[in-house]
Amino acid sequence: MRQVDVAIIGAGPSGLFAAYYAGFRGLSVAVIDALPEPGGQVAAMYPEKLILDIAGFPSIKGRDLVANLVAQAAPFDPEYRLGVRAEKLSYQGERPVLGLSDGEQLSCGAVLITGGLGSFTPRPLPAAADFTGSGIVFFVPSLAELAGQDVLIVGGGDSAFDWAHALQPLARSVTLVHRRDRFRAHAATVARVQELPVRIVVNAEVTRLHGNGRVTGADVAVRGADAETIPVDTVVAALGFTADLGPLAEWGLALDRRHILVDSTMATNLPRIFAAGDITEYPGKVRLIATGFGEAATAVNNAAVAIDPAAHLFPGHSSDGG
Repeated sequence: MRQVDVAIIGAGPSGLFAAYYAGFRGLSVAVIDALPEPGGQVAAMYPEKLILDIAGFPSIKGRDLVANLVAQAAPFDPEYRLGVRAEKLSYQGERPVLGLSDGEQLSCGAVLITGGLGSFTPRPLPAAADFTGSGIVFFVPSLAELAGQDVLIVGGGDSAFDWAHALQPLARSVTLVHRRDRFRAHAATVARVQELPVRIVVNAEVTRLHGNGRVTGADVAVRGADAETIPVDTVVAALGFTADLGPLAEWGLALDRRHILVDSTMATNLPRIFAAGDITEYPGKVRLIATGFGEAATAVNNAAVAIDPAAHLFPGHSSDGG
């Protein structure tokens, strides 16, 4: 059984900042996330979107924020366990033990849950149910990979319009299909996309995908009309995600619906289990990335004392050692 000072469950912005802060405190860190890359919801759903409420950055793309957070933690060599879920929690004496989905057990000085929305699963595209080829994605890790392609985006929310706005300058063509004539996306984002050479088809659905091995086309049917076949190299199914706590819901944590209740130290009701970021709940909670950063630092400092009661709660400012 491997040992680590702090296991961080969730590699979103709060978890990545916690990895830096735990390293700054001299603690060894393992970051666990079911997604294949760090960044959590930011990387999965809006990597190209400008975020305007990060202190010190007038604006920053989601992708760049994640890259900066990874770089900030890098000098402390956190271990990333990506594509792996934390499934079981037990105790060996005072130390929490995490059972991971790959069968490994991790003995921890403390655990910090920064899972954001919890475990989230993309909503499937019905037309893709019987399609066995490739070319259907739920988010776009790299815009450059779709350069010169005919891209079909399905959905009417912020993610769908963000992808349309970001891909239009690069793709050969962008078509957005939505089953209604009203959109969930922010009105300003919709207006920007409507000014671009993006084809927007409303009151419509994708009824069939074509291709042998990889998608080559799609049938798009407007309500009350025959289907039209359009060329497609990649389908972006931006239909949203369903989120739940997954295995964490079985650990005995005190919950308020999908959120974990914490106190002012970011401690949960379970010994040495802390939480920070959007997954937490307490009176006056505000769900912002900026809030999560502060909660992560609070959680790590209190975890350090739980691990070593002789440690100081406040380690000093990072600039003190410069």
